[in-house]
Amino acid sequence: MMDEMDYTQPAESFLRSIDVHELLPQQEPFVMISRLTHFDKLRTVTETIISEDNIFVKNGCFTASGLMENIAQTCAARIGYVNKYILKKGIQIGFIGAIRNMQIHGLPKVGDTITTTVDVMEEIFGMTLANSTVQLGKNILVTAEMKIALKNDGTESK
Repeated sequence: MMDEMDYTQPAESFLRSIDVHELLPQQEPFVMISRLTHFDKLRTVTETIISEDNIFVKNGCFTASGLMENIAQTCAARIGYVNKYILKKGIQIGFIGAIRNMQIHGLPKVGDTITTTVDVMEEIFGMTLANSTVQLGKNILVTAEMKIALKNDGTESK
């Protein structure tokens, strides 16, 4: 039975089958991740195919703003997954509280598939501090620390 699955240690095939729109408060054209590929208590990984019609593509490259939003949405996918599959509740709205030590080593091009890894360093009072890395193959494109604050007024989106 599906209910007997351990959602805290899901198989990659299950994660890849999830429509990321179910995990995010953002909707098109503002969705910056393609699929969730790994989830555990401290690490979340997404893949994103850079499409030509993405609002953050300029001159054939995904911009720094797009990469920042990609990291934030990887954090949001983690929170969405926890809420939907583990806590059995709706999506929470989150906000970027701070970005520190962001280093951009390169920008992906249209058609590239990037992998974004978010490692939770600390979670307290609705705030998550995470280290993130965006890679194209084995090449690191971006590293950054991001602080995400969750809206905690009890309101959840559908």
